[in-house]
Amino acid sequence: MKRFNTKKLLSVIAIAAVTVLMYSFTPKADQDKWVAPAKYDSMKNPVDASDAEDMTVGKNLYMQHCKSCHGKEGLGDGPKSAELSTPSGDFSTSEFHSQSDGSIFYKIKEGRDDMPSFAKKIPDDDDIWMVVNFIRTMKE
Repeated sequence: MKRFNTKKLLSVIAIAAVTVLMYSFTPKADQDKWVAPAKYDSMKNPVDASDAEDMTVGKNLYMQHCKSCHGKEGLGDGPKSAELSTPSGDFSTSEFHSQSDGSIFYKIKEGRDDMPSFAKKIPDDDDIWMVVNFIRTMKE
């Protein structure tokens, strides 16, 4: 019969305990922070935000796909927002606008938790970039 090593067992328990304690003392906001991968965060928006036609496309896509949760003005107060287990993003805040376009693009395309992926519903990347440009007009 193989005897287990008490030192190894205690080491594993200690590492697990430290990990749990570190996570439990990390502020909830930091635990939930949604950070886009560096590849996306550094992406530049290829769609000209000053193009009125593209802005209309972005607005129409937003109204079709995003308004129900994020609200008409992007305040996170859409009719479906109360049903969500995670807060619906408020696009008017300076914290939101401090993100790069690439980060916003990633979040729309990939989704997370209650935020669905729009990779299939909006398959053209340029259309997603147009939504990013429209969302950028929602400021405090």
